[in-house]
Amino acid sequence: MRKIYFIVFLLAISSIAFGQNERKFVRNGNKLFMEAVRDTTKIDSVKFSNAETEYRRALEERPENLQWNYNLADALYKQQRFEEAEGKFTELSEIMEDPVDRARANHNLGNTQLMQEKLDESIESYKKALRENPSDLETKYNLAYAQMLKKKKEEQQNQDQNQDQNKDNQDQDKDQNKDQNKDKQDQNQDQNKDQQNQDQDQNKDQQNKDQQQQQPQQNKISKQDAEQLLQALQNDERDIQDKVKKEKAAKAQRSRSEKEW
Repeated sequence: MRKIYFIVFLLAISSIAFGQNERKFVRNGNKLFMEAVRDTTKIDSVKFSNAETEYRRALEERPENLQWNYNLADALYKQQRFEEAEGKFTELSEIMEDPVDRARANHNLGNTQLMQEKLDESIESYKKALRENPSDLETKYNLAYAQMLKKKKEEQQNQDQNQDQNKDNQDQDKDQNKDQNKDKQDQNQDQNKDQQNQDQDQNKDQQNKDQQQQQPQQNKISKQDAEQLLQALQNDERDIQDKVKKEKAAKAQRSRSEKEW
């Protein structure tokens, strides 16, 4: 983020006298924090961690102190312990009485949520900050940035959803075409089989017809063969008649011989 508010509370901001140890802890924590902030080349997590330690030691003496709790939340944020910082800033935004202080707490709360990609939550926190301090340009910038990220995320989700849907449609079309091709192939195979069976039946019928046509031709004899067969039958009949005549003549001869004797 372009800016996170940090409140440095120096000595003598309250009429209440601070103990020597409390002043030392807060002073050391502020010093370490500001040294780490000024070093823009890197995030000095060691100094931020040491600053956190000093703030916690001061809070052991006065745990209700809002200023020190605020600085502790900043130290946690700088160490990228965003979830812990979010909890602290949430508490502060609810109990701070001054509108400007509440705006700063909500601004930093929005930053911690944005770093965790809690876009809806961060947008709401920035809006709360602007209700307390409508002229804050940094909060307006961060709000616009969070809204832009949300829009891009939604567009990406829609794009991914469309791609998944297109892929599903392509897979469905592919399966449908595969089924259609299989059905068509099966249909062609059935047709070919029916055609083959039909051709076989036709061939069989043709063979039977040819055999039926050949059978009369085989049984039919020529005129010459018929005459020869008739002549043979007549010859057989003549032979039979001659044989019968001879037997009758022989029988009659035997009868005369018996009578004369």
